[in-house]
Amino acid sequence: MVEGNHRNTKAIINLKAIEDNIVAEQKRMVQGQELFAVVKANAYGHGIIPVAKAAKRAGASGFCVAIVDEALELREAGLSGTILILGVTPASQAVLLAKNDISIAVGDLEYLKDALTYLSNTKVKLHVHLALDTGMGRIGFRNKKNLQKAISFINSHKSFFDFEGIFTHFATADTADRDYYEKQVMFFNDLMSVVERKPRYVHVANSAAALWHRECGGNAIRFGITMYGLNPSGGELELPQAFKSALALHSEVAAIKQISKGDSVGYGKTYTAEKHEWIATVPIGYADGWPRRMQGFKVLVDGQYCEIVGRVCMDQTMIRVPHQVKLGTRVTLIGENRGARISAQDVANYAGTIHYEILCGISERVQREYI
Repeated sequence: MVEGNHRNTKAIINLKAIEDNIVAEQKRMVQGQELFAVVKANAYGHGIIPVAKAAKRAGASGFCVAIVDEALELREAGLSGTILILGVTPASQAVLLAKNDISIAVGDLEYLKDALTYLSNTKVKLHVHLALDTGMGRIGFRNKKNLQKAISFINSHKSFFDFEGIFTHFATADTADRDYYEKQVMFFNDLMSVVERKPRYVHVANSAAALWHRECGGNAIRFGITMYGLNPSGGELELPQAFKSALALHSEVAAIKQISKGDSVGYGKTYTAEKHEWIATVPIGYADGWPRRMQGFKVLVDGQYCEIVGRVCMDQTMIRVPHQVKLGTRVTLIGENRGARISAQDVANYAGTIHYEILCGISERVQREYI
């Protein structure tokens, strides 16, 4: 396998910005709260290990991931502290997770019973966070009777299970409408009424709840998208303070040519020049995570906004530039270029999606460079 990366299409990750964002949030937290850095999906495209190490330096006491492999990757990199898998894990992996001191989300009693069949012949203990489905409709207990049964089962098998946490997830904490959020809070409090002895962690706040619903409580927050400097609401709600964007996406001019009036560019002949125009080819495409639907959007060259013309290809994108530019000239797709800026939110707005998807979609063949 060839080592390194030989393209000038890069995602530049500012780890100091991530650390600063965590410190800024810690100043807003209630005394005694802990912060879990959410680094699932390759840290939202930013790179799981470098980001996790930066978060640890900034004071994060634990991490949240989505799948088993992400949790194991953190442990293999030497990361200590709580690592919680928020997604469903197979009960057959209970021993592997317990041996690696990894915590799991559990949303039904049957999982605990199945996991016990694997744990019963070992001397390891599995850390459990019971998930409460208060309105997300994803995973979790929905009634007090079943929750009580699960807690009783854990308490009856303390040699194999550690009741480490209990949590829920808000579906609308990032919107201006508080009604559904408040219903979820009431539902959570009602379910919690049967929890006689609270576990070490009670966590309900994601980034949005931590920003706009500090009254929701809990002794830990799951700090996700705002750790990377972005607004969870996409702009519907105003951030209470400034957070720094951590990712920039740059490429370069790989080819430049002048075309004449009537000449077309790209697959499907979707763009035709109305006059003599300079067209630059940029080595980034939808295989890199730059969406095909970005035709008509603008990128930055020498501080100027330049339109994407023709369909975005798998590996290349064509842009109209105001004059002949030198090969190798930087092209900024996300970030700052000579004082002008394009945000991940700008990209998401044009693509008709959310900035989470844009960042997570940046593929592995785009080199991450850390500063």
